[in-house]
Amino acid sequence: MRGGSAGFREAAATAPLVAILRGLQPERAERVAHALVEAGFRIIEIPLNRDGALEAIRIVTRAVPRSVVVGAGTVLSRAQARDAHESGAQLLVMPHLDPDVVDEGRRLGLALMPGVMTPTEAFTAQSLSVDALKLFPAEIVGPDGLRALRSVLPSAQAAIYAVGGVTPETMQGWRDAGADGFGVGGSLFRPEFDDNEIGLRARAYVAAWNMLGRTSG
Repeated sequence: MRGGSAGFREAAATAPLVAILRGLQPERAERVAHALVEAGFRIIEIPLNRDGALEAIRIVTRAVPRSVVVGAGTVLSRAQARDAHESGAQLLVMPHLDPDVVDEGRRLGLALMPGVMTPTEAFTAQSLSVDALKLFPAEIVGPDGLRALRSVLPSAQAAIYAVGGVTPETMQGWRDAGADGFGVGGSLFRPEFDDNEIGLRARAYVAAWNMLGRTSG
């Protein structure tokens, strides 16, 4: 069943990997979404800071199974949250922490993943009862920074997704530091990548995650 926090948790339980499709054009949206779903992705994010994003969200939402959560990324205002919801998004992803956007997303019944980088932001986001924290830019914080953050954050609250510079080869280090999931963008999807290449890259990420599950279990 798609929608809100419950749908996000169900999708993340299968594969806590967010495909960030910045610059996805509507005419390619269905084909790219199918390649990702076939590879094992269950969470797809389409950032709003490119032309055609809302139409791409509408197309992807219609094209994928209901077990797949489709989200809007780079959501910066209440108005954008409403536009994303009207287009079919079930998840709002932010590069920052804005309580107004969080409040609007909650009113609309959407899952929420604000961006955080500092302990202050992380604790504030936790207090707002969001679904996940987007550690961004993760390559600046690094696994050591995440490990330090994890040492003070309540472990039973929102999951932490490392976003920025994560590759299949570096996922183990992030997982060891406390990452619950990952958001992957330019190393997974760029407009110049063809559908076959996107599928190959997606399968590499899913395989790496599945290997983490075996080695950590």
